[in-house]
Amino acid sequence: MADDLDLMRGTLDLFVLKTLSWGPMHGLAILRWIEQATQSVLQVEEGALYPALHRMEQKGWLASEWGVSENNRRAKFYKLTPQGRRQFTANLSLWQRYVSAASMLLTAEGAR
Repeated sequence: MADDLDLMRGTLDLFVLKTLSWGPMHGLAILRWIEQATQSVLQVEEGALYPALHRMEQKGWLASEWGVSENNRRAKFYKLTPQGRRQFTANLSLWQRYVSAASMLLTAEGAR
């Protein structure tokens, strides 16, 4: 369903923007950080991450440059742009409102 895909894409974007708010990282480091921060509850597939990174770069939210990873491999490092920081703040606010509304709904008593 398209709405499900949009929700998942928006959620992945928010998670990536949050991860990069700590500083530049390459793709594998982003995957590892999300997994570590969620105690392995969330595991992002590479097949979802890299298209998301490219999409966010095209939107101007991320910039990238080639560098060397912690194990001396050539890797593309992504960092937030000023526009990406603004997008993260806006998305975080929307996400917090969504979670709050969903929580109210899911804990509500029966209809009257």
